[in-house]
Amino acid sequence: MSYEFFLGCALAILVAVMISMYRVLRGPTIIDRVIGVNVIGTKTIAVIVLTGYLFDRVEFFIDIAFLYALINFVGTLALSRYFERKGIEHTEEAL
Repeated sequence: MSYEFFLGCALAILVAVMISMYRVLRGPTIIDRVIGVNVIGTKTIAVIVLTGYLFDRVEFFIDIAFLYALINFVGTLALSRYFERKGIEHTEEAL
């Protein structure tokens, strides 16, 4: 039961990551790309918690997930602040 649940959830998360990866690679603005990376990080947190459930050690893996969430959040804030100070606006790439 738990392996089928884990596999189903992992496949659903993989599809969501692929959609976000498209936004990271083809995003028209730098802000779209930063948000896409943040979404991928959020999905990684879900995979970490599901791995804890699979190994029946959720209390151990939840600490790792919290730490990863904090790093993801701080990294996104740092990139946003950096691009704000550089003056990079919502410019579209020339095709």
